[in-house]
Amino acid sequence: MQCRVDEIAPDIFRLSTFRDDMGMQFNQFLVVDDEPMLIHTGFRTMFDTTIEGVRQIIDPATLRWIGYSHFEADECGALNEWLEQAPAAQPLCGVVGAIVNLADYADRPPRVLEDDATMTIGRHRLRYLATPHVPHGWDAGMYLDETGQTLFCSDLFFQPGDPGPLGDRSLVDEARAAVLAGRESPLAHDVPYTAQTRTTLERLAGLRPTTLAIMHGSSLRGDGSAALLALADIYEEVLGGHRPGLAAGG
Repeated sequence: MQCRVDEIAPDIFRLSTFRDDMGMQFNQFLVVDDEPMLIHTGFRTMFDTTIEGVRQIIDPATLRWIGYSHFEADECGALNEWLEQAPAAQPLCGVVGAIVNLADYADRPPRVLEDDATMTIGRHRLRYLATPHVPHGWDAGMYLDETGQTLFCSDLFFQPGDPGPLGDRSLVDEARAAVLAGRESPLAHDVPYTAQTRTTLERLAGLRPTTLAIMHGSSLRGDGSAALLALADIYEEVLGGHRPGLAAGG
């Protein structure tokens, strides 16, 4: 495995590793600033590959913050390996994540963020957004870099294969195809559809992101709001069981 490094927005680097055995990418994101922040740790088994990617940009020992969306091996499996490498680093998570996972799992106590809390790491200010069950998990959350309007949106807009670092609006269609295909896979039901799904996606769209940093597949540069609203329609149609614009059962 090799880690490809690309700058997808000012000071924001995508570290992408393609797993041929899984047919998909696993992407971490590094925000380079006075207090560097890594978003997603990758699997423990990918740690050596990922840290080499980080070394192309900064000294890994200077990491200050490590965030993720929800508790899964690809999101935070290598957390403790990173904490060992970076003595001043501290995990970040929401209230639920701290209570049910990180208070026990992490070798260093996490900084716990309330919904809508902001933190400044130098030039960049990040806002934490609690997004329960979007994309997965009770503890799910996302980060918006308000300095450049980059939304780190975890597993939303999943695309299989090994696409390039940046895509256009067509990746929405690819994401729809992946949701449809996912209904027949052993990993079906990975994205739950709840009464809050559309509301959460509309809240994210209202933040007007101009870059969507996507964990599995190309990131999107452009009208992130339109893409998120289109994804809300896809989820409602495919997962919610009816076509957008019609009443349930219509």
